[in-house]
Amino acid sequence: MAKDRSKKTGGTMETVRTIIYALLIAGVVRTFLFQPFNIPSGSMIPTLLIGDYLFVSKFSYGYSRFSLPLGLGFFGGRILGSAPERGDVAVFRHPPTNREDFIKRIVGMPGDRIQVVGGRLNINGEVMPRRRIDDHISRDGAGQVRRVPQYEETLPNGRTYVIREGFGDRGPSDNTREFVVPPGNYFAMGDNRDDSNDSRGWGFVPAENLIGRAEILFFSTDGTAGWLEPWRWIQATRFNRIFDSVD
Repeated sequence: MAKDRSKKTGGTMETVRTIIYALLIAGVVRTFLFQPFNIPSGSMIPTLLIGDYLFVSKFSYGYSRFSLPLGLGFFGGRILGSAPERGDVAVFRHPPTNREDFIKRIVGMPGDRIQVVGGRLNINGEVMPRRRIDDHISRDGAGQVRRVPQYEETLPNGRTYVIREGFGDRGPSDNTREFVVPPGNYFAMGDNRDDSNDSRGWGFVPAENLIGRAEILFFSTDGTAGWLEPWRWIQATRFNRIFDSVD
């Protein structure tokens, strides 16, 4: 009996050690390599949809206190810092409260002059080229068809992506003052231009607030199935988006 109890105790301790090792490895991966992130709002439509789940590479921009869980780092600035490229889709801690993680596209670099005039993005006095593509077509609750203009916009470094203009070029944030991006800061905008809470409203993203670059989708659901409805999970899953890269 003593031997049996010893074997059981040894087996239990081995299981506990395995769980601890797994948690430590997961913690290291999440802190220093990749962090999962889900999309809770429509500010990055059509690039990212509500219900998308993606991996953020935390090593892309180096590490700050916001790289650690709950932002509990005891240091300032960045370690092994690397600047984002114009056009990156980045996750960052939303200034100035630093309480929420936001995801937007970096369109303005330090020293840039950024302005939106008549819905057109201007960088350093130049209007960014855009090309009209097919409208997004949807139906509201009453069955009425709604057409939303979409464009391919191109930044000075050649990065191209699709933006959506829900109110055409007459949205509440389609005409702004000129912003001059301070050193060590960035200007971020959502691709869903008329439904995005971004730098046009609250200002700049300090380099210290950057968490990582959005890389690849690993899951996507349209939200029609709850966690307690497994029989609906397959129907709700957007299989065509899984493993898509974030551009």
